[in-house]
Amino acid sequence: MKTLVIAEKPSVAASLAKVLNATQKTRHYYSGAQYIVTWALGHLLTLKMPEDYKPAWQKWTLTDLPLMPKKMQIKPLPKTRAQLKAIAGLVKRSDVKQAVIATDAGREGELVARWILDYLKFNKPVKRLWISSQTDKAIRSGFAHLKPSHDYDQLYAAAQARAEADWLVGLNVTRALTVKYQDSLSAGRVQTPTLGLVATQAAKIQQFKPQTYYSLTLQTKSGVAQLADNPHLSAAAAQKKQQQLQQSVYAVKAVKEKQKRQKAPLPYDLTELQKVANQRYQFSAKKTLAALQNLYERYKVVTYPRTDSKYLTQDLKATMPERLAAISGYVPEAKPLAAKKAPVVQKRVFNDAKVTDHYGLIPTEQMPQPALFANDERKIYDLIVARFIGLFLPDYQETQYTYQLDDDFVLKQTQVTQAGFKVGVNATKTVKPLSIGTKLSGTVRLNKELTQAPKPLSEATLLVQMEKQGLGTPATRAEIIEKLVTSGLMVRTGTHLEVTPKGKQLLKLVNPRLTTPGLTAKWEQQLQQIERGELVKAQFIHQIKLATTDLVQEVKRSTAAYKDFNLTTKVCPKCGAKLRQKQTRQGVLLVCSNQNCNYYRRRDPKVTNHRCPQCHKKMVLLTGEHGRYFKCIHCNITEKVGAAKGKGKAKMNRHETRRLLKKVNQEDAPGESALAQALKTAMAQKKS
Repeated sequence: MKTLVIAEKPSVAASLAKVLNATQKTRHYYSGAQYIVTWALGHLLTLKMPEDYKPAWQKWTLTDLPLMPKKMQIKPLPKTRAQLKAIAGLVKRSDVKQAVIATDAGREGELVARWILDYLKFNKPVKRLWISSQTDKAIRSGFAHLKPSHDYDQLYAAAQARAEADWLVGLNVTRALTVKYQDSLSAGRVQTPTLGLVATQAAKIQQFKPQTYYSLTLQTKSGVAQLADNPHLSAAAAQKKQQQLQQSVYAVKAVKEKQKRQKAPLPYDLTELQKVANQRYQFSAKKTLAALQNLYERYKVVTYPRTDSKYLTQDLKATMPERLAAISGYVPEAKPLAAKKAPVVQKRVFNDAKVTDHYGLIPTEQMPQPALFANDERKIYDLIVARFIGLFLPDYQETQYTYQLDDDFVLKQTQVTQAGFKVGVNATKTVKPLSIGTKLSGTVRLNKELTQAPKPLSEATLLVQMEKQGLGTPATRAEIIEKLVTSGLMVRTGTHLEVTPKGKQLLKLVNPRLTTPGLTAKWEQQLQQIERGELVKAQFIHQIKLATTDLVQEVKRSTAAYKDFNLTTKVCPKCGAKLRQKQTRQGVLLVCSNQNCNYYRRRDPKVTNHRCPQCHKKMVLLTGEHGRYFKCIHCNITEKVGAAKGKGKAKMNRHETRRLLKKVNQEDAPGESALAQALKTAMAQKKS
């Protein structure tokens, strides 16, 4: 008897196979005496497209909308069909008696495996592995405590509901907008209200009118004193007040002393980690998640990344000394704590009631090998470790002194009495408290200031707003932001986000219900109710269909004008329509604006890896009357492709090879394996 284990990615399958002694490796799985370990490549299946239900739906027309299949069905993704076929062969084996779902322990992970088992009509017992770290110890413990898969049926229902809702809303509204306005306009259940948040903040900034105001401060040797309530004064009132306060000595009339205590912060959840990494290092949410995923999967030094909890379960208390010992060689502050087996001081972190599917981000028992970490990975790991060490340190304490001076001036001083978890705070600097009657010499200064406009949303503040408004989940927010950027609806400007002219128009073309968070937040709450068994999936989908119909009808009835800012004056040589600029990873393309024409070309010449024989800079690839040729834009030297060394197949340099390998190892594409994507890119380079 053998157990078939389905992991989400090849790297995770390798870790599982090692622990389960499945040492015989083939192209599609690992095999051992008791276990066969195989993997998906992200999703192997997807919801069918409209034309799969009805051939007539392949053509984009307003009359067919909204598209409402009677029953949503799934189909294989073509680029990962070989892996699905291999799994199909494994489930039919007579020696396979049961399966274990070992995909990511979350909503999407459940969907990956369940779709595979449902599509292949697997009718044998199925169990679920639910772990929060990828260490050998966690894997062994997880397999010793497998749960029946039906315990997660509601989670699967919620995952199906999310996928179907995104299909119904996103596909129908996107088709309606694209056909109506003859431009690629992408709308979605979550991405459109997210775009609305950025636009709303921009509108507040645009409407803001700065106001000049004046304030008075008293400069003393013991610090700067403010007027009580620090009022905003007019120029005349401030000058008059300053003239009244021309005395040079101010006495202390009253003293207030307050003890302040601050506990160490709880471990990060994913959203807060992405926020801090963006503020401190300007990392995008996607970049933070990618680094974190490597720390979890490849190095096994942190717990499950896609968590929305900052608390730990009670059963983790016993593991804390081992985790502390694992990082003691990496962080000097951890060494003395590990040596004396320090207990966790911040005991509030252990709260089972506040842990959802996964607990907060903390180090595992695996000893880190920092020499293997990339720079980004090290920064993310350092943030997690610093929070973890704080749990073993006492509270930060300070004494705050507030002095009431003559003429309603207030002076404040702070003395750190215990640095606690803020080990970098200088606690040696002492403050000499002032007593009642102490006289201070000082000068009253008039300060001219402006009221400050609201700041545009950065990725960090957008993540906070998305969490507050209930838009998306920790697992999906980074992807949503990236989709808005790649679809040309939003751009990164320095450290801030900005809605493009195309994005601004999109927000005016759809119903306000889809541009504000309320409706989408309600849907997300209902998905969580499905997870908890409090709502039936069919009821949720019925609401989605009604909302989709309304949204599509609004687009059909709309008389709003649309201007395509990406349309150029260049003409398509095939049909005569104007060409539209489209930003891609390979540069800017000129694409025919006619929906029924497939013509496109590069706007700028393609830069190749072929080097100029004179200046050794990269040459561009052009096409002339006699075929393709290389040209150096610096020296104007030309060279025929056939005459070039290697017949035009430019050799990749060290940096480009590294980028290709990074794509192969990324293994994070939902619809297509990273290997397939990388090979496709490599083949495209060879063809050029």
